[in-house]
Amino acid sequence: MCGRYALYPDATVLAGEFNLLLPQSLRPRYNLPPGAFHPVIRQPAGAARHLDVARWGLLPSWVKDPRALAQPINAKSETAADKPMFRHALRRARVLVPASGWYEWRTEQGLKQPYFFARADGQTLAFAGLLERWSGPDGEVQTYAILTTSANALAAPIHARMPVILAPADYAQWLDPALTQTAPLQALLVPAPAGLLTCWPVSRRVNRPVEDDPSLLERLG
Repeated sequence: MCGRYALYPDATVLAGEFNLLLPQSLRPRYNLPPGAFHPVIRQPAGAARHLDVARWGLLPSWVKDPRALAQPINAKSETAADKPMFRHALRRARVLVPASGWYEWRTEQGLKQPYFFARADGQTLAFAGLLERWSGPDGEVQTYAILTTSANALAAPIHARMPVILAPADYAQWLDPALTQTAPLQALLVPAPAGLLTCWPVSRRVNRPVEDDPSLLERLG
């Protein structure tokens, strides 16, 4: 799964990596929590690929009372096409969720030890994301969830699941608003090669969402 992640590249670097219109600003973040608004990358029909913001925790448009329904931050890629919560977004509203890396926890000596996963070459990751829009009394809100898959050989000792990480060659297909068939999309939702990534143990300070500074990424030991 993915319950916390980081995003800290310079806006110019991010624009180059994802072929985006240059964002006006992008504050480095080292501890992005659920329930808050974070950057996502969209490709609307007939428009340029650009950075938008959405709240992490999916809320489908058909929900009448948000308090009566869990708002999942992750969606299992193996079943998303069949679940009412996710199937519309998978067909019609896909996004990239840019991330410098994500945190995962493993119980060690009775304590939850966090690890940070990132690309071995330091480039930005792109998680496969699903977007929904919900309209309420205060207006419209965009929300998203991150698709997960089975863990690769690097991640499996820490957790059984990991985010779906898309290859740059697959960004255009994933974002293509004209693609509504699930079979070609499903082929992209596989574990990333273990050699793409690296991971290391970090401070348990990351457990507190108020902690948000580069020292969270320092390797323990």
